[in-house]
Amino acid sequence: MVGRNMLECQLRRLGVFGGDETISSHPNFDENFKIMWANHGDDISIQYSGTPALKGDFVRCGQRTVQGILKDGWNALMRYYLNNFHDGTKQDAIDLLQGHYIVSVNRDMTPPSQKGGLEAIASIRLALSLVFTGFFFATMSLRQVGTDVRHLFVALMWAALSLVIATFVRANGRIFCNRPRLHQPRH
Repeated sequence: MVGRNMLECQLRRLGVFGGDETISSHPNFDENFKIMWANHGDDISIQYSGTPALKGDFVRCGQRTVQGILKDGWNALMRYYLNNFHDGTKQDAIDLLQGHYIVSVNRDMTPPSQKGGLEAIASIRLALSLVFTGFFFATMSLRQVGTDVRHLFVALMWAALSLVIATFVRANGRIFCNRPRLHQPRH
């Protein structure tokens, strides 16, 4: 709304629009302005969050659509995933560019981004893969229980292994996140 009003003021000052003329009085221009504004919002949002802007259907069409709501739900899930598992490195780059973290010239200093122990090998993709693989094998073993009861034991073993891994990830979630390593802001 602010951008639209400012553009109308500028077009009046340039003499392109009359005193009472608005963008809405030119249907083609109005539609192109909405699409351009929404595309620009998508570009900025992709740079910042990794997904297009939310409510783009409202900006483009003036109303919410079922497809737009579903797309926004998907984008919200993607933002959650990207924020927790991919954006730490991006934030480190921003901190370096903005000067919040200064690289030391002392070569003896170990960089704070070095991980050790479990954190060095923790991967949400690996953990999810192991959980889904365990449940897959448990399901396949359950299908064979009718022919041999030992498959029930195997199915329970795979299911238990998957649950143990899922519980471990839930209890130690911070080590699976990709958080900034360079700059620790003061709270």
